[in-house]
Amino acid sequence: MTLPALAADYPLDRLVSASAVLLLLCGLIMVGSASTEVSDRIYGTPFHLAIKHGAYVFLSLGAGAFALMLPTRSWQKIDWLLLLLSFALLIVVLIPGIGHTVNGSTRWISLGFFTIQGSEFVKLFSIVYIAGYLVRRKDDVQATLTGFIKPLMLIGLMVLLLLEQPDFGASVVIMAAVMGMIFLAGVPFAHFLPLITGFVAVTFVIARWQPYRLERFTSFADPWAHQFDGGYQLTQALIAFGRGEWFGLGLGNSIQKLFFLPEAHTDFLFSILAEELGVFGAGLLIIVFFAMVIRALVIGRRAQIANMDFHGYLAYGIGLILGIQAAINIGVNIGLLPTKGLTLPLVSFGGNSLIVSCMLVGMLLRIEYETRQIPEQPVQKKGGAKRGR
Repeated sequence: MTLPALAADYPLDRLVSASAVLLLLCGLIMVGSASTEVSDRIYGTPFHLAIKHGAYVFLSLGAGAFALMLPTRSWQKIDWLLLLLSFALLIVVLIPGIGHTVNGSTRWISLGFFTIQGSEFVKLFSIVYIAGYLVRRKDDVQATLTGFIKPLMLIGLMVLLLLEQPDFGASVVIMAAVMGMIFLAGVPFAHFLPLITGFVAVTFVIARWQPYRLERFTSFADPWAHQFDGGYQLTQALIAFGRGEWFGLGLGNSIQKLFFLPEAHTDFLFSILAEELGVFGAGLLIIVFFAMVIRALVIGRRAQIANMDFHGYLAYGIGLILGIQAAINIGVNIGLLPTKGLTLPLVSFGGNSLIVSCMLVGMLLRIEYETRQIPEQPVQKKGGAKRGR
């Protein structure tokens, strides 16, 4: 089924598609505004990064259209292949000479014309695999502790490889989304209690094992006491919020993007948005994200009611991935969370993040479309169905 034919049969979900378009347009405008100075200094033209971001958006829309045209069952058939590909991406990037290192992190595989960040695609592949696993082992996962732990052990191996890069932010997003999917699949909350305890213990060990993370947390707890070293980025982000007040300084009038706030067009784009559009503009963006995530959960629930469990679990995973990453990025920008190095989905500059985010949206639209093709089952009255003649 081609994309035009699909759209002609029945329109795509209006809330999801409209939210995605609004976020992409917001990203185009804000990246263009936030990157002018750094682009002019590095490339000699103020619009280099904005044009590059526009090219990424065009490429991402193509990836999203591909995901929209692909039947959801096709993902289920190759879920184990995607699991193997996830491990391959995470292992290859650690091989000397292949992995590309930036700012002390080895997360990228350079292809010359494009750089692949494997952790972004692992987010997508992991929720596809877990959705398929939950369908195959649903009773085992819900009834036994071993069935609950088995998929988490695989994800735990992924997390260990991600921490070697290191990419703590992607680790948190993937683990939280997977646990959310398992919980929504009907696993008792009691099974999560030892896991949560272990997670807290592991976090403490990681902080001791990698001292820079402990230093980052200390700077986060009191950024103004470290405003010229570890807390510099956060204090500059908070200054941006203070400048913006309720309605902002106006589009293009940010002061913090003038080399005061590092990563202004990527991880901290939300701060520039708040400075230029104020609390009002930042609040609207949060509402759009919230609407998309809630809609994804509703789509997942409807798929489950229609006995399309894989569709339902996958929709849950998509909503959780987008929602958790957006929440962490915004939390970092406003000082509620330590710096994680995560982009704002569909908004921030970054080719890999945009491609994966658009694919997730395309998959969600496909799930909603396929769910609507299942005729609703009539509700039987008490006393059972009428007998035939």
